[in-house]
Amino acid sequence: MEIRKAVIPAAGLGTRFLPVTKSVPKELLPILDKPMLQYVVEEAAEAGIEQVIIVTSPGKESIASYFQSQPDLDSRLSDSPELLDKVRHASNLARVSFVIQEQPLGLGHAVLTAREAVGDEPFVVILPDDIVVHTPGVVAQMVEVSQRYNAGVVAVEPMPWETVQNYGVVDAVSAGERLHKIRGVVEKPKREDAPSNLSIVGRYILPPEIFQCLERTKPGAKGEIQLTDGLLMLLEQAELFAYEFLGTRYDGGTPMGLLRASLEFALARDDTREATRSLLRSLDNQ
Repeated sequence: MEIRKAVIPAAGLGTRFLPVTKSVPKELLPILDKPMLQYVVEEAAEAGIEQVIIVTSPGKESIASYFQSQPDLDSRLSDSPELLDKVRHASNLARVSFVIQEQPLGLGHAVLTAREAVGDEPFVVILPDDIVVHTPGVVAQMVEVSQRYNAGVVAVEPMPWETVQNYGVVDAVSAGERLHKIRGVVEKPKREDAPSNLSIVGRYILPPEIFQCLERTKPGAKGEIQLTDGLLMLLEQAELFAYEFLGTRYDGGTPMGLLRASLEFALARDDTREATRSLLRSLDNQ
């Protein structure tokens, strides 16, 4: 299974970050000096992904602008090669294209919207507010598993049992170190009903048959098509594995999660470490 394409759903309203997301897409909110979206595109490029398909919604045109070259800005930065490299980096990572999800009808619908752009080949789905730090990245780790077993792969992370109701979890049996063969998927189960505490994190490698499954998936109570339901249908005809990835995950979908990521990234960087430590010490003394 050669994985050449990635789908990044980025059509949500970002309600947890209102009011700033009235004008700035959540996916462009920064961790230090780079938007969350760039981190996951870099992760995809590291894994050999050649084309990134971003699913956006009307009003999010600034996402497309971010990945386009800007000759006027390039010209103004011509005397600052380091800054010029920074602003050009995003547009050089991969071929980036866009499809529009006209209505917010769920993650499954967002993936289905990318069907024509993906075509008849396996692909990876990356949720841009799940930021994972590790070398190699999560997508590269999953590609290796997918190629070894010629199967789809879902990234999972063990969660405290008291929080499983906030996630999709897998019903799976061990298939090796950090690897589990999936028998079923349950979306946000009650603790007593959860088949495991292996919660799905925003990375999926899927065969093209998922599109047929999503087409047949009935909308839920809110009229949304859930990817979880499509995965259940896919299990009737294909193997799926759950992979406990290596790395530290940051939840960029909440303000506090994004703040934590910014602080820990700053502590890890040589050029910001001491200033960040000094800042934290001053806050601790207040």
